[in-house]
Amino acid sequence: MGDSEHKKTDLISSSQEGNTVLDGDDIDTLLTVPKQITCQSGEASLVHIYPTGPLMGTRYTLDEKIIVIGRDPGCDIQLDHASVSRRHAEIRTGSTGKHYVVDLKSTNGTYINDNKATIRTLKDGDNLRIGDFIFRYLSGSNVEAQYHEEIYRLTIIDALTGVHNKRYFLEYLERELARSARYDRYLSLVMLDLDHFKSINGRFGHLGGDYTLREVASVLKNAVRREELFARYGGEEFAIILPETDHEGAMSMAERLRQLIEAHPFQFDENRFHVTISLGVATTKGDASMTPNELIRRADEKLFQAKNAGRNRVEG
Repeated sequence: MGDSEHKKTDLISSSQEGNTVLDGDDIDTLLTVPKQITCQSGEASLVHIYPTGPLMGTRYTLDEKIIVIGRDPGCDIQLDHASVSRRHAEIRTGSTGKHYVVDLKSTNGTYINDNKATIRTLKDGDNLRIGDFIFRYLSGSNVEAQYHEEIYRLTIIDALTGVHNKRYFLEYLERELARSARYDRYLSLVMLDLDHFKSINGRFGHLGGDYTLREVASVLKNAVRREELFARYGGEEFAIILPETDHEGAMSMAERLRQLIEAHPFQFDENRFHVTISLGVATTKGDASMTPNELIRRADEKLFQAKNAGRNRVEG
């Protein structure tokens, strides 16, 4: 059996371990990638979307060669972090121009849209997770437009949870406070925090902690109405702006959210666990002197009371 046949057999064996998602004859395309691949350079990219920092928004064009991602300085995309293996994963280009992720037996695994992958086809818009890092895969007819749209999204959306970020939250709150003062209407703010989040990170690591944040955000986002704003304020703290909602209505909403999280089943890998949240509520009406910082301070004060009173409760 020739070297290419050995390579093909080994990869097919690894693809049967689960999580492999390939289309039709894609396995043959992947496993027989020639050294000279014909694809148009720049038609696909990886964009660094998480964590925030100087690398956020960095664009890596996927050309014809194999792209190695890992902690080792010799990797094409180097991620100098303990959550990343020395040679963590590869991006390969098939003769049809499709791109594939191949996990290199990394310690923490390679994930596509939160699904663990051994060998997997990348599709436009997929999120590729390497350790604590997340990249957005862009391909299609107009990658340039997609890239600029993604950069704009990064200014208003928290990449980890998919909800609005603190910057957008503060701008929105300032507008709603002005509207409340002008029209003498109620405006309520709910601040919430995950209980014992450090213990979740301790049990399941940062990957489990990030999964928990995303799952909490997903559950709560579906419960928030279109005219309300749900945002990640920072760390494990979230905020909800409730325009034209009095204090009683906000307390009722907060209690409903608390119950939703308490009843929701969480599962990371094979581990099932429960999560609770504590919430603080503050309300204003027609107060022209009210500032975003003051309303946040009041809601945070109530959140602190909920924590001190035993957690998994609402204070307002």
